[in-house]
Amino acid sequence: MQTTSQLHPAYYFSSRRSSIRSNSSMKLGGWNSSQLGFTGRGQSLRFLTPIHKTRLFVISDTDDGHAYAPVLEEDSNNHAPSSEPETFFSKWSPPKYLWRGLSVLVLAGQVIIRTLKGKVHWRNTLQQLERVGPKSVGVCLLTSAFVGMAFTIQFVREFTRLGLNRSVGGVLALAFSRELSPVVTSIVVAGRIGSAFAAELGTMQVSEQTDTLRVLGSNPVDYLVTPRVLASSLALPFLTLMCFTVGMASSALLADSVYGISINIILDSAQRALRSWDIISAMIKSQVFGMIISIVSCAWGVTTMGGAKGVGESTTSAVVISLVGIFMADFALSYCFFQGAGDSLKNCV
Repeated sequence: MQTTSQLHPAYYFSSRRSSIRSNSSMKLGGWNSSQLGFTGRGQSLRFLTPIHKTRLFVISDTDDGHAYAPVLEEDSNNHAPSSEPETFFSKWSPPKYLWRGLSVLVLAGQVIIRTLKGKVHWRNTLQQLERVGPKSVGVCLLTSAFVGMAFTIQFVREFTRLGLNRSVGGVLALAFSRELSPVVTSIVVAGRIGSAFAAELGTMQVSEQTDTLRVLGSNPVDYLVTPRVLASSLALPFLTLMCFTVGMASSALLADSVYGISINIILDSAQRALRSWDIISAMIKSQVFGMIISIVSCAWGVTTMGGAKGVGESTTSAVVISLVGIFMADFALSYCFFQGAGDSLKNCV
């Protein structure tokens, strides 16, 4: 037997003002009436009741035509207050920069732990290493060459007037190895690679591709973040060495062709001034800068919200925060590596 049920809504309004009398006749003023009462010969009783709007659903059965199982649904404007007390932190949420900064620390810890456990996706690591290293060589070398030539112009003019031509090479070598090469390389990589990391992960986050990785059983940190951090920290030291070489070469060529200072004098002065620790410190700095760029960019990417607009804001913010982090880390590392009075230029005067 097939049974069909239907819902028939009906509305019943209880009034604020009602009168009850002795006889059984009823008078209703219509749907919009607020008065409901019983008229008769006897004494009337009036009382006030709150207005309720009640929706009545009557479920009918087509087999016998009788209604059964009524369901009442009341709509009332008077809602009971919540029993839970409101505290100061119940409606407070941390600022965006605060929880994003904490996400950088959490993500860095996860990358270190996962790397020590050997949970690294090596295929993605090699792809990102090719992207950060060989594909960034051209723009890094070009930038380093022009920065070296501009730096040479400022130094050679002043040192030539003081008769310190043999100190030009040493000053350039120390400036490039300790500061210019790692910082310039990191700035270029932050603008080119850091923005790409933030945009890619931000797009994956807003399109729920990271959730798809979790459903498939892959950890997004192992698949997306760790390869990028390893690639950046491994590629930047080699890019820094290449930028140091090109910057010194362009400076020597400019000094020889414009100011008449021989290339041999510059190279000999640079060789006397440089120490092995200068090159090692440059590689350590660039490795730290690479980790800062990749972790900040990935953290800003995976915390992106708000669709395409959020992706653009995260990309811009990731580059800015990476540059600020690079300068702060450069000061801290320089303060730790080069304390006290130096004597590197004594041998090239």
